[in-house]
Amino acid sequence: MRVALMVPDPAYADPYAWTYDVEAAILTKVGIAVQPLPWTMTGKLPDVDLVMPLVAWGYNLDYTRWLALLQRAEVERWPLMNPPSLLRWNGDKAYLKELGAKGIPTVPTVDVDHLSAASLSAASAKFGQLELVIKPPISGGAHGTYRIKVGDPIPGDVAGKRMMIQPFQPGIAAGEYSIILFGGKFSHAVIKTPVPGDFRVQPHLGGIDRYAVPPHGALELAQAALAAAPAEALYARVDMIAGPNGALKIMELELIEPALFLHHAPDKGAAFASAVRTAAARK
Repeated sequence: MRVALMVPDPAYADPYAWTYDVEAAILTKVGIAVQPLPWTMTGKLPDVDLVMPLVAWGYNLDYTRWLALLQRAEVERWPLMNPPSLLRWNGDKAYLKELGAKGIPTVPTVDVDHLSAASLSAASAKFGQLELVIKPPISGGAHGTYRIKVGDPIPGDVAGKRMMIQPFQPGIAAGEYSIILFGGKFSHAVIKTPVPGDFRVQPHLGGIDRYAVPPHGALELAQAALAAAPAEALYARVDMIAGPNGALKIMELELIEPALFLHHAPDKGAAFASAVRTAAARK
């Protein structure tokens, strides 16, 4: 069996070997040949049994090109895991409002076409909270994400742009949970904590990840959120946080290129490898 694992464009700056190498080693160990494939590729698709965009980092920086790739994958019937329709839906974080409308507990979110002092004030009044987080609806790796108070200067790289506004979640200091599932079945969980004074948990920003036992209700919330998505997620990472009252809320569904933290998986990645074989057999 041969699989292509999508990776960033060669010009992408952030390191990614820490997740690619683990995933590739797990698959190679069970006899699956793995080759890296930059998601910005323009040539013919290699002769592979499965294409996985698991490390297609940077797609958010050239989103039009990403959408064109998904369209090509549909037209040419690529054996893609996850399906293009799901990847397209998950690429714009407007899905959070859709989940909330379906009764899935999520971090409250306002989507504004043009970020301004007025839109921040309106969101603050709606949330009843002065401290906010702003982030692009199409983003990755915390690019363009800021913690801000009403009255603070708006960072120049996001001022006037379409942005999401959320109430700052103080619980992030205690950690954000990531629930990892394959074929809808729980594999493992981690908790990610930021460095002191920060709120971003990404490893390249100093965030620390540790194995975790999912808190009560986490698995049920993750599965409910995935059931509300437009297609089956063959792999998924569901990020959530506990509010002041302990109730869990969805932060994001990571269905495109999530770090899966397989180095924390008790089964050493066996469920991951099995999911890959199953997906390839379906194509």
